[in-house]
Amino acid sequence: MEKTLSIVKPDGVRKNVIGEVLSRFEKKGMKISAIKMIHMTKKQAEGFYYVHKERPFFSDLTDFMSSGPCVVMALIGENAIKTVRETMGATNPEDAAAGTIRKDFADNVEQNIVHGSDSPESADYEISYFFNQLEIKE
Repeated sequence: MEKTLSIVKPDGVRKNVIGEVLSRFEKKGMKISAIKMIHMTKKQAEGFYYVHKERPFFSDLTDFMSSGPCVVMALIGENAIKTVRETMGATNPEDAAAGTIRKDFADNVEQNIVHGSDSPESADYEISYFFNQLEIKE
């Protein structure tokens, strides 16, 4: 079993698609091992996305991620990282496959509804960024 982190970003919360996102992950065999709603500060968003700090979009990304509540969740399942990323769709919703979360709900590449870990290493870091061991049920 593999674990990963996903976030329903502020645009997904505003659009009221939290349940739909969770449902799609569950239908793909993912189990939620931890979940909570948070509202990141700019500093917390910068800490989470530190790997992108040199990128030109860093400031806009962290502004957006701190603009409203998010739902963070740790997911567990067979090939969880790949499954979650395929269910989310391409980063740019214009490039995303039909039936994916981003194709169905995202407005643009900057506000694309969901985040998902891209590797086991990032999943470990990202899960521990939001959850302590007592909060995770496996």
